[in-house]
Amino acid sequence: MKRSTERILTTHAGSLVRTREIVEGMKAHTINQPYNEEQLAADIKRGIKDVVRKQVEVGIDIVNDGEYARPGCHCYVHERLTGLEPRPLDPDEDVWGARSDLEQIKFPEFFEQYHDHFRYIWMLPGVSLADVPNLPGNYERFTVTGPVTYRGQELVRRDIDTLKAATEGLDVADVFITATTPMMARRSDRNVLEHYPSQDAYLYALADALRDEYTAITDAGFLVQIELGVLNPRRQLLNNANASPEELRKAMDIGVDIVNHALQGIPEDQVRYHHCWGSMNSPHTQDAPLKDIVQSMLRIKAQAYAVEAANPRHEHEWMVWKDVKLPDGKVLIPGIISHQTNVVEHPELVAWRIKNYASVVGKENLIAGADCGFSQYWDSIRVHPSVQWAKLQALAEGARLASRDLWN
Repeated sequence: MKRSTERILTTHAGSLVRTREIVEGMKAHTINQPYNEEQLAADIKRGIKDVVRKQVEVGIDIVNDGEYARPGCHCYVHERLTGLEPRPLDPDEDVWGARSDLEQIKFPEFFEQYHDHFRYIWMLPGVSLADVPNLPGNYERFTVTGPVTYRGQELVRRDIDTLKAATEGLDVADVFITATTPMMARRSDRNVLEHYPSQDAYLYALADALRDEYTAITDAGFLVQIELGVLNPRRQLLNNANASPEELRKAMDIGVDIVNHALQGIPEDQVRYHHCWGSMNSPHTQDAPLKDIVQSMLRIKAQAYAVEAANPRHEHEWMVWKDVKLPDGKVLIPGIISHQTNVVEHPELVAWRIKNYASVVGKENLIAGADCGFSQYWDSIRVHPSVQWAKLQALAEGARLASRDLWN
């Protein structure tokens, strides 16, 4: 993993707004309408080539494929694992978490409106979502039908080959591919105990399977960024609003152990862990403070840790690192720009935020990033596409300003 030895390097969290052709193809796939699979594959390949070039043009040093080939950051998983089948939702299934999520319990009126509209605001003109179920992007629920093993070798190889071709000849510091974790957001899979002695045994089996994907990515020379991890323990307890602090701590510790099991044998210097507090443009009053989870985060066998830092609920948490020492050899990737507001950060604000972090962790241990992805699912675009690129350009410009001062 490259470090900021001569200047502050820049990256982002993973997903970028997909092209119209990809969005239309993924919509047809989602609602089971006819579409040309070969054409969609060609559109994805061309889109990845263009989005990599665009990242380089605006000044991003550590690039990826924008997650263009996937409908979402983890709902691709059943295509790569045996033993999982998507299941229909129950009529009264609480897919939004309204009955148990503390934030939604506190702000019910806000979420009643938010859930109805947030997916539609920045959808590309002319792409209607009227015939797409209004469900959260990670709504897919699964039934366990047998042993879980990895079968996605051809798909991950295609991801790797496409990204290698797209970055050929370009000046990039590093290249990363995102991958889901065993602790995917909210595990509510059915029939687990018909095939595994316990829920934890099932999660360890998922870890063994997903290790094959991580290995393929790192063997290809890329960094792997693991997503939707372990530091939101209430989700691992199915949003149990009454969970005790001890239960939450135990859930988090078990989650870290399972993710580390998945990372066994993976070179630590090729792993980035990305943590966010749900990514939603919502109040965030129930987020766990960074100071409460940072020690668990540092147990994860990764070299770099990406955290939200532009989110106004967490922007002050750079000061946590005055009291918590970043271990030797580790890298911090704070989100210096937000993915949730169409206000483009001023480069001088970007530089100021970077210098705050440099003052507590050291400039060489810092890479400037974004809070979260700009389009974690094909049908959930967080900002207007033109604003996305303006934000990433502001990130690069601010990093240059900060580097001028830090390396004076």
